[in-house]
Amino acid sequence: MPDSIPAGMDAGSSLMFIATEEQAGDRVDRFVAAQSGTLSRSRVKALIEEGHLTGNGKPIIEPAETVRAGVTYGLTIPAAAPAVPEGERVAFDVLYEDADLIVLNKPAGLVVHPAPGNETGTLVNGLIAHCGDSLKGIGGERRPGIVHRLDKDTSGLMVAAKTEQAHLALSADFAARRIDRAYLAFCWGCPQPAEGEYEGDIGRDKRDRKRMTIVTHGGKWALTRYRTLQAFEMGAALVQCRLATGRTHQIRVHFSANNHPLIGDPVYLRRIPAAAKGLPPAARAAALDFPRQALHAARLGFTHPRTGEQMAFEAPMPQDMLALGESLGLTPGKVIIV
Repeated sequence: MPDSIPAGMDAGSSLMFIATEEQAGDRVDRFVAAQSGTLSRSRVKALIEEGHLTGNGKPIIEPAETVRAGVTYGLTIPAAAPAVPEGERVAFDVLYEDADLIVLNKPAGLVVHPAPGNETGTLVNGLIAHCGDSLKGIGGERRPGIVHRLDKDTSGLMVAAKTEQAHLALSADFAARRIDRAYLAFCWGCPQPAEGEYEGDIGRDKRDRKRMTIVTHGGKWALTRYRTLQAFEMGAALVQCRLATGRTHQIRVHFSANNHPLIGDPVYLRRIPAAAKGLPPAARAAALDFPRQALHAARLGFTHPRTGEQMAFEAPMPQDMLALGESLGLTPGKVIIV
């Protein structure tokens, strides 16, 4: 059962605690849980990681942070989310569907599953409406059918399971890296060499919970293989990426860490890149104004979990990325997945 809201508290209000000298040095999640008198430590930890705790008005994102005497800690109690997502009409293109699974082309801007701040209008809500109540509970109540994710503003191919057996088999194949995945991206600058690998352990950025970063300890190994399809005046490039692993924000983190952040990336592109000077004015303006990370999951291949058939799907670059490519000078025929 989820933790109840403390007596006298309404969803959206806050608990406030001032730490004493005796409480200093404790973990902040343990301290807040004890002071609340109702919330479990695991619940408090989740709330901290979701950004609901402050210390003297400043966000605290690490549950293990040390309590400091005299600091006023504020914990916001968010409204309770529905236990089970409901079906809603959500637009996405279905490329293939049978009794076991569905392959779809997710548009940019669509969140995959309910989460704080996006409890409705997600792909999961759309899948439940499309597939019916039989999908509910497949692989878990909150994320039925989901075996992998794409970021909200990344477009492209996804497969979802419609039976528990398909979910288990596809999840195992993703975990064992038996899935063929290729992405198309526009990045700032031109990677050197033009074809190669980006490697580095990825973990949560301690300064910003919304960001991932390359870490020296505590992360997970990640490997991205890339190939330049076309360079644009040395100011930008169209690249194809294949994932040897599937970490959160992997392509975005690896390219940013190697000084080639993806065009339009709102998280990993914090300033105008120097490479922008290498583009003609119109192309530079189009790239700087692009409203999302220019990343598209273009190819998806896997073994059908029941029949054993090798399945392969491709989704063409969406219109916004095609328009960006045209502004940069994309040569017809360069967008070839191999």
